[in-house]
Amino acid sequence: MEPRKGTAQKDRKGSEREAPDPGEGKVVRGVRVRPARKDDLPALVGLLVRLKRLNGEFDPLLAVRPDAEEQALRVLSADLSNPNSLLLSAEATGADEGKVVGVLRATIRERLFYVPEKEGVVLDIYLLPAHRRGGLGEYLVEEATRILKERGAGVITVEFPSLNEIATRFYAKRGFRPITSIHARSV
Repeated sequence: MEPRKGTAQKDRKGSEREAPDPGEGKVVRGVRVRPARKDDLPALVGLLVRLKRLNGEFDPLLAVRPDAEEQALRVLSADLSNPNSLLLSAEATGADEGKVVGVLRATIRERLFYVPEKEGVVLDIYLLPAHRRGGLGEYLVEEATRILKERGAGVITVEFPSLNEIATRFYAKRGFRPITSIHARSV
């Protein structure tokens, strides 16, 4: 029998945390996708910084700042309380119960000159390597799309480094195509 939501339980490190609602989040390949919680922040910070370091491998203009962890904590904390933000955690079940293994960040933006007027933007998505290539990334994007559409988005866009060919192929297979480009140069 699973603990009821609101009751404390021990995670795999022996720390107390609120028990998940048994109906909270769908389990995909041994991972539960659910809205992020404040107690996820330490793990989410680590995942987001790993993603940003990976982005830095694609282009030196994406080199990570020394205070990246502090910035990640600030951004993720703000996301939790921003009604325009979406923050999803991918949490392991089974032997690794409670371990956060993935994150998706998204937001709603107003398109001042275009229709549809609201755009859902997937800003960041990262899964630990052991949880890739099994449909979880696709499920995260589809779940984000569903939620952003419910919040009024009429188009979904994604942001990632231009030289990330794996991301380009991943999104192209799911019907995404380029609509704008950002070009940069150092000054």
